[in-house]
Amino acid sequence: MHRIIEDRDERMWGMLCHVAAFAGFIIPVAGNIIGPLVVYLLKKDEYDFVDDQGKESLNFQITVTILIAVSALLVIIGIGLLLMGLIGIGAFVFTIIAAVKANDGEFYRYPWSIRFLK
Repeated sequence: MHRIIEDRDERMWGMLCHVAAFAGFIIPVAGNIIGPLVVYLLKKDEYDFVDDQGKESLNFQITVTILIAVSALLVIIGIGLLLMGLIGIGAFVFTIIAAVKANDGEFYRYPWSIRFLK
């Protein structure tokens, strides 16, 4: 059974760890990592929930970035664009789910995420 976070501010900052990944639309190369990293670094010592969800978001966004880079290489054989599209849609959907769960105070775990930060 998972603990639910009651503090509204803690939930909001936890949600922002995930939503900040959409900075990738503004800063295309690494915005999806920079956004969550900024929120994580600002609030990780203040809130345990942000420490947890920030690491979770960063792990997922780093994984997505690696998958997109590999897909870019696979454009040469014709499958890369399809993979990039699928990865992009999946990343968008899972990021929204994570943000909603964090806003509800739930500790969310992304599927298919490499755990770089523990």
